[in-house]
Amino acid sequence: MSLTEEERERLADVVRLQPTKNAELEAAWGLDSGSEVHHYLEDHLGDYYYRDDDSLIRATPEAAEVTGAEPGVEGDDGDGDGVPDRIRVPELQAQVFAVLAGPDERSESVVSTLHGVRDEFGVDPSADEVRSALQALRRKNVVEVIYRTVPTFRQCVERDAVDVEVTDG
Repeated sequence: MSLTEEERERLADVVRLQPTKNAELEAAWGLDSGSEVHHYLEDHLGDYYYRDDDSLIRATPEAAEVTGAEPGVEGDDGDGDGVPDRIRVPELQAQVFAVLAGPDERSESVVSTLHGVRDEFGVDPSADEVRSALQALRRKNVVEVIYRTVPTFRQCVERDAVDVEVTDG
């Protein structure tokens, strides 16, 4: 299915905003009703989205590939560095971002970050789950990797420069 430029841009919105609702897309696209959003999705993007068990709109994996958009990443702070204004992340990614060393601090290993999450939030994720969360945050341009004896991580933006919204999934 070949997409027009408008369809590709709107599909990228679905990827970035997921999970989302008709009302959010209505506002983003300047449409007049949720019904218009539904019809647009069905008529133009039917192969690239679905509704989850809670009726929230989600993009298919192919949608992210087609658009190059990163799920859960919104906006840019305007200085051209690609840092988002807001990220939508699962709870563990939000916790990792909250405890991770800042941009002017010494980067931390996965294990150090794991201990920080455990100490701060009283949860017990595995090292692999924390590593995966760090890599997901890196792809969202809010965390950088510094290679020392082992890969280490730190925020590449100030913590308060990005709004972090926790999603269900």
